[in-house]
This record gives sequence, structure tokens and C-alpha cells, in this order.
Amino acid sequence: MISNLPERISGLGELAYNLWWSWHPEARMLFKMLNRQAWKECTHNPVKMLRELPQDILEDAAKDPEYLHHYDVVLAKFHREIYPRSSWFSENIADPGDFPIAYFSAEYGLHHSLPFYAGGLGFLAGDHLKECSDLGVPLVAVGFMYPEGYVRQKIRADGWQEDVDEVLDRDATHIVRVLDKDGKQIVVQVPFIEPPIYVAVWKLQVGRIQLYLMDTDIEINDPWNRVISARLYIGDMEQRLRQEIVLGIGGSEVLSTLGIKHSVLHLNEGHPAFAILERIRKRVEGGMSFEEASREVKATTVFTTHTPVPAGHDVFPFHLMDKYFGHYYPLLGLNREEFLELGIHPSEPAAGFNMTAFALRMSEYRNAVSKRHGEVTRRMWQPLWPERKEEDVPIDYITNGVHIPTWIEPKMQLLFNRYFDPDWLDDHDNPVNWQLIEDIPDEELWQVHYRLKTKLINFIRNRVRQRWVEDRVSTVNIIAGGTLLEPSALTIGFARRFAEYKRAYLIFQDIERLKRIVNNRWMPVQIVFAGKAHPADDAGKRILQQVFNHAHDPDFGGRIAFVENYDEQLAQYMTHGVDVWLNNPRPPLEASGTSGMKASLNGVPHLSILDGWWIEGFNGKNGWAFEGTGDDGKDAEQIYNLLEKEIVPTYYRVDERGVPHDWVRIMKEAIKSTSARFSARRMVKEYAEKFYKKALKGA
Repeated sequence: MISNLPERISGLGELAYNLWWSWHPEARMLFKMLNRQAWKECTHNPVKMLRELPQDILEDAAKDPEYLHHYDVVLAKFHREIYPRSSWFSENIADPGDFPIAYFSAEYGLHHSLPFYAGGLGFLAGDHLKECSDLGVPLVAVGFMYPEGYVRQKIRADGWQEDVDEVLDRDATHIVRVLDKDGKQIVVQVPFIEPPIYVAVWKLQVGRIQLYLMDTDIEINDPWNRVISARLYIGDMEQRLRQEIVLGIGGSEVLSTLGIKHSVLHLNEGHPAFAILERIRKRVEGGMSFEEASREVKATTVFTTHTPVPAGHDVFPFHLMDKYFGHYYPLLGLNREEFLELGIHPSEPAAGFNMTAFALRMSEYRNAVSKRHGEVTRRMWQPLWPERKEEDVPIDYITNGVHIPTWIEPKMQLLFNRYFDPDWLDDHDNPVNWQLIEDIPDEELWQVHYRLKTKLINFIRNRVRQRWVEDRVSTVNIIAGGTLLEPSALTIGFARRFAEYKRAYLIFQDIERLKRIVNNRWMPVQIVFAGKAHPADDAGKRILQQVFNHAHDPDFGGRIAFVENYDEQLAQYMTHGVDVWLNNPRPPLEASGTSGMKASLNGVPHLSILDGWWIEGFNGKNGWAFEGTGDDGKDAEQIYNLLEKEIVPTYYRVDERGVPHDWVRIMKEAIKSTSARFSARRMVKEYAEKFYKKALKGA
């Protein structure tokens, strides 16, 4: 913990170790007020900063009346929200009781100072936890530490992505060791695995929610086992299976060791689905038959699938299942064939044990993450219910949402505070509140947005400068990295994982036409790209290389940029600061997508193919949409037409004060039409009302 804090401001220690500060600007300001440069250099990690600050700075703060006033107000709010008398959940769903809902996920995107996430799935999980804290949902979460799981991206002068492992300093973060009564870190043995695998248990406090993280990198483990939790989504199939055994079965054992009995299980994707087996095994051990136990477990299990790509679902060969579960089959009262049948996809019975098929069979409550994804998912998995028509397959949908307090830019929030009702943020899933956006003068909204765009471009330039100073990179990297961007030009943002189906290359289909668009003397356009290819995805790296090479092509005049090392912090700057958010995946492979929701929340209109959430979100006035054919040439043509005929002229049509009123009208409509509907608050309330309430009764 932090031992050097003066008694008067000792509450900073409790606050630093609870990520509540990350979605409350006034709490972040409490740390920033101590020393802005230290806050920046410590990558917004308050634990690291408080430990490294000179003692005299802390002593001065403890005597500063202005600082102490701010401190007292923030700490009072913190304690009110963390220890409330009641909550939305207790008043509308059920008494939280003593048995929480256990939420299992392979990754959690919570803050850039905690780099153990890969992308959208993790940030969805992180936003889910934060919103459950805000609403008082009785949740406990389980995942992995991934001390080597974060890949820092560096781009060579030839445009090829280099993957640099960034090792997490566990003791310099907000994560704490979970200790036993003797003060030693709790280490749990994963049941029924030989040779044995052990996990050290850590805890991260996310508001009211406890997130337990497992770490296999401990001396008691064999070398082969120490790296199980080293990194996210291991490529080796056997090691991947071992990782998912540790996540599901080991995670269940961690909760049991800690004395946490859960009433409902919520699986975020198929990776942790083996947790279902442990719930069944314990009931069988207590005297139930497999049929009775599985029926009881199924009635209290929620499964969310995010993946419309068949190759994205884990399928393990039968011989590996035999190797690791051969001794486990009889513990469930099953023989080998009966067990393996639980995970077989009827269309591919010889392919192996399919984790999604298993989770779908063994869960009563199943959902996709958008209306369109629900249609795709029911079609994909209809063979599991051969007696039903596709539209009757029992897979619901709950469209993803984003955690508003996390993703709204503080300056934008301050603007809303001046014109909205005082308690608007507490009721932000009410669409009526957002109608007040019309009361904001166009000029004020535009000025805030323009400042945020300037802030983004300055951030990009500083990153390039830092890379040049530290690594003496080529001037090619300096040009491609965004040095020549300018705030006055219409700025399009594209930030995605560089997988082929995301089609980052699409806008380059007609190079000459794109050059004419971006180099228009009177109406210039610039495009900022960011994103990482998976370390094992060479095809994705080649796409990234193509984009990078265009970025330093003199014929584009410095108006194409590729910004290295996409992370949560850069995502914040981009979703707040670009003018248009571009999304053009190959349909129907976008399950939902949340980055466009974050952009719309901050007045950045969406330009997207009609897939994922945008089918539900587009109303004809809040951005631009085009029908995806899947044909690259035809889809690119639609983007060019929209840019030339609608987007660019509208942006540059300004009054004598430089305010583009028609554009601001679209910005307001984007905010007004999407913020409540695509909030994590609406999403979590749907989970609670559709699934948690019924599952808790089943428990």
C-alpha cells in the first residue's frame, strides 16, 4: 500500500487503489492537482505517482485549503457511491443477497495503466463492470493478469509492425495481492490437472466490483505452466486449452477458496465455459445426477457470444480433450462419448470440442450483441436446435453499449452540465435528457469540438516527437506518424484491429480519386489510422504496412497518418477529436462495434457500413451509412461518393464566424440519438431485467 501519505490526505491511498477514479474527472483532478507532470509521466497511474512524489509535495497538499476542499468533496462522493444504502438493482431487480453473480471473461479493458486487454471484447467487459458498480449489480469478476500480455507496437521504416512485449510491473499498479490470514499471498491449485497447476490470486477494485485476476507465473509451477497466463490468446492449441481450463475451472476454484458462493454465472464469450463443468461437478459430488445438476446449472447460466466469424470460436481436438479431461468424465457421471457430445457442432461432428456449442447447450440465457448479430448467430447455430426454424432459435440479443462516464470527454461533459438538468448524468439512459442538446448554441459546441481536435493532433505530434527522441527513427516514421496534420482540415478517424475483414485498406481502392479528395485545395481531408495486427497475423501486418506506406507518400501531402501503438488513451483522444468516424468491415462480420458509439457520444458522426450496431443506430440524420456489398470496389465507391457529395461540402459550409451550422446539426443528432440508447447503463439494465432477474429466481 502507500505508506508516505500525510494523515489528512490518507484517503488518497484508498482512492488510488479503486478504479472509481478513472471514470470520475473530479477524482482524476485530485491526483493531477498534486503535480501535473508527474501524473503524465506515470501514465495516469495514481499508485505509481503517489509512491514517487517527493514528500514535501504531499505535505504541502495536506496544508493547502483549496486542495483540501476538493479532497473532502471527492472523498465524500466516493464513499457515498461505494457504500450506498440502496441501488437501482436492489430497488428494481432483487435484494443483492449473499450470493453474487460471477462474471468470467478472458480480458478486461479498464484503463491504459492496466494493459491486459486486446480489444473490443475486453473493453465491453470493462464497461460492464463499471456500469454494474454504478447500478449496484452484485457482481464478482474473474480473469487473468497477463503480465506479458500487452504488445507494444513499433513500426519500422518499411512499415512492418514489430511486437515488443511490455511486462506489467504488478506491484506498481492498482492491483493488490490477495492474502491469507498469515499475510501470505493466496495460491490456488487448479483441480484435477496433472501435473498440478497453481495460480496466485490478485484483486482489482472497480468501484463496488471486485475483479480477481489469476497469475501462473509463480515459482511453484513448472516452467511450461508458468507461461499459461503470460499473454492473451495463446496461439498453441494445447496451451490455449490449458489456459481456458485454468480460466474456467481454476477461476471457479479461486472463488470457492475465497469463500465466494455465486448464484448465477455469466460467461463473456466461450473462453471461460469450463466454469460450467465445475458447477455441475460440485453438484454431482454432492449427490445429484448429471441430469439434475446440469438442469440446475443451466437455469442459472448466462452466455454472451460476440463472434460472427466461425474461425473465431475455439474448437479443441478430441485427443487433447481426452488428455486433460479423461479423468474428469466420470466425475460428472458421464462416459467419454456423452461428455464430448456436449461440445460437438452437428454440422462438423469430427472437428472437435466446440466451446461455443458447449456454452450454448449448457446455458438457459443466451445472447448476441446486436440485433443483426442475433440474426447471424441464430443462423450459425441453428443446427444445435434442428427441430426449430432459424428465427425460433433461442438466442436473444442485447446490443452492446459504452460506459458514458468513462468515454465522454470532460470538456464535453462540462458543456452538457451548463445546459442539461443538474442530475442528467445519473439518468443518462433516459433519451429525454439528451433532447436538451438543442439548447446548446452551435458556436459553443463547435468550439469545444475544435479544441478537442487540436488536442488530438497535439497528442499525435508529441508521440512522434517522443519516438524520434527515444529511438532516432527514420524521417519516414515522422512523416507517416502525423507530423503534418492540421486542425483546420476535415479529419476522418479509423481505429481498428488490423484484421482483413475490418478492411482498413478499403478507402485506398481508387488511389487517384482519394488523392483528389484529400488534396482538394479549398476543402482538404485528412485520415488518421491506428490499430494493431495480432502478432501472429501476417496478413493483417501486410495491410497495416500498405496503409503506412501511403501515409508517407508525398502525393498524399502528409494528409494520411498512421499513429503507432493504439491503446485506450489514444482511443479516447481519437473518439473525442476526429470529425468523422469511419467503419467499413466486410458484412456481416461486425458483431456490434462500440468505438462508433463512443465517437457519436462526443459529437463525432459515424460513417459506416450498415452492419453491427449501426443498423439500429442510423436514422438518416446522425451520420452516414452505405449498404455493404462485400465487393471492395463497390463499397469504396460508396464511400467516395458520400465524401464528395455530402460530407466534405457540409463540413466546409460555414458562416462568417467559421461555424458549420449544418455540420453541427448532424453532431447534435449523433449525440441526441445514440447516447442513451447505446449506453452501458441501458445494456446492463437489459441484462438484469431479461436474464439476471430470472436466473436469480432459478437459483
